[in-house]
Amino acid sequence: MSEESQRRVALVLASSTGGVGRHVASLAAGLVGQGAEVTVCGPTDTDRRFAFALAGARFAPVEIPASPQPRDAAAVHALRRALRAAAPDVVHAHGLRAGLVAALARPTGCPLVVTWHNQVMAQGMRGRVYRQLEGYVARAADVTLGASADLVGRAAALGARDARLGAVAAPELAPATRSAAEVREDLGVPADRPLVLSVGRLHPQKGYDVLVAAASRWRARQPVPAVVIAGSGPAYMRLAGQISLQRAPVILAGHRTDVPDLLAAADLAVVTSVWEARQLFAQEAMRAGTPLVATSVGGLPELVGDAALLVPPGDVDALDEAVRLLLDDPSRRAEYGRRGSERATAWPTEADMLAQIGAVYDEVVDGVRGASQEAR
Repeated sequence: MSEESQRRVALVLASSTGGVGRHVASLAAGLVGQGAEVTVCGPTDTDRRFAFALAGARFAPVEIPASPQPRDAAAVHALRRALRAAAPDVVHAHGLRAGLVAALARPTGCPLVVTWHNQVMAQGMRGRVYRQLEGYVARAADVTLGASADLVGRAAALGARDARLGAVAAPELAPATRSAAEVREDLGVPADRPLVLSVGRLHPQKGYDVLVAAASRWRARQPVPAVVIAGSGPAYMRLAGQISLQRAPVILAGHRTDVPDLLAAADLAVVTSVWEARQLFAQEAMRAGTPLVATSVGGLPELVGDAALLVPPGDVDALDEAVRLLLDDPSRRAEYGRRGSERATAWPTEADMLAQIGAVYDEVVDGVRGASQEAR
């Protein structure tokens, strides 16, 4: 980012409990460290979870829900007020919902960058509405950054003026603070039982119904693997009912802040998502050297390469077979753990991410200034 003057940046996000919020917190901290004035605009609950002020950013409450609502007009008005007060040189929205509100609220002449983190999964009438919103946001942004190649292609097909792959680096994984034995005792998992871990929001996109169905088959194994799903979300009651009905050895551990500890205690990490870009937990698992089984969807194949065992989404048989294969072969687990750690060293770092985004900010701000001078 240019050091000619102190850049003022507004980061906008909707409700988030996971990867998007952590990315914005990381970006805010990095920008502040470079001397930028950063204002984060988003829901109060999201700020409580990620504490953007701890990174040195100002926080302006703007209640942008995760899905379109009648109160969206209020969010636009609130963001417009926040941006008027912040007077940013550039607005950077994260996700479709934030991108829509930011496109409607940004000051005249202020450039807009939108990072697409997720694919629209809605179907039917709701899906058609979302696709119309996608097109509007794609055309409104000066630059669209996609967290995976398929998102870049999607934005370009919808008329984005400038669509590029955007580096979304996972924050460095903190070291574990407890022993594997302590973590297992906390979870109620004996030392002799294999521990299979998944971390993410309890949402249909994560495909946890497939993991529960596969886990129900592992009751016949000795010792029985314990599957721990850490996260909260709207699918909790449905998953709890499925676990009870199928008598699956699955623990719904709720939202956790000790993912490094959980990974250090796990024998295997699993991602069963229907779609992902650069899934945060997959990156955390590979950085920790925990062998990973993941679905071959979205940006995951390009993220993991041959350092994880990939299975088709929604395929209980394939997931069952892959997990059994690794649980039965300690040397293969160790090999995938080694490959994962090695692969992670080649991913973009937070410094790489900041360098790319800073260059994009300079480009769009200089473009606006150039256009203004030509108009004179």
